[in-house]
Amino acid sequence: MGRVDGKVVLITGGARNIGGASARLLVEEGAHVVIGDLLDEEGTALADELCRASGRDAARYVHLDVTSEEDWAAAVELTLAAYGRLDVLFNNAGIFNGGQLQRYRREQWQEMLDVNLTGAFLGMKAAADALIATGGGSIINTSSIEGLRGTPWAHGYVASKWGLRGLTKSAAMELAPHGVRVNSLHPGRISTPATDQMPEDLIPIPLGRPGQPAEVAAMVLFLASDESSFTTGSEFVIDGGTVMHIPTRI
Repeated sequence: MGRVDGKVVLITGGARNIGGASARLLVEEGAHVVIGDLLDEEGTALADELCRASGRDAARYVHLDVTSEEDWAAAVELTLAAYGRLDVLFNNAGIFNGGQLQRYRREQWQEMLDVNLTGAFLGMKAAADALIATGGGSIINTSSIEGLRGTPWAHGYVASKWGLRGLTKSAAMELAPHGVRVNSLHPGRISTPATDQMPEDLIPIPLGRPGQPAEVAAMVLFLASDESSFTTGSEFVIDGGTVMHIPTRI
């Protein structure tokens, strides 16, 4: 018996990296997943792969622009039509840009807020009634260690991830009476094709290596499962010790 047997999970940014690893692990543990993304070919291929590997109707793909209320409504509708319920919303879609404060364009700033913060808000708004109708569930929001600290050059990203951290807490308080838990993830440097191009020493990591998407997926699984039934409004840091690291000489 899997840790999330029978649960239905809607994942944004689900075609690859943290989202893809989470979809795979959740299906392995008995869930049905709806993969939302803009990467239609990759998302469809992953859903087909998960159905073949599991031998059941374990996954669907839906084109989902998280800044579109219409796309959100369609994604929730597809989820309910396919599987009859929604237990978990994993708001994982996110983007990054950066620039020197004096040269950071307003369009760059707005893009960060639209996708990273407003996208998650629209998702919670669209999914809340379905989660409540199920009798309770879990919302997992991917923030970042940059939602716990400040970083030069990443002004819009930092602001959006701090905002998502706060939104997680307000939603947790409002939805708690309905049995819906809301928590935030704060990954540090996680190995992806994009981050693997960065200098190794750009972000100090006391454990000495970047994290793997599967290591974040393990936390997603915990928060999606009933094992986290008394956990809401909390922050889960997966960063190899980066945030608490203070350089010292001994």
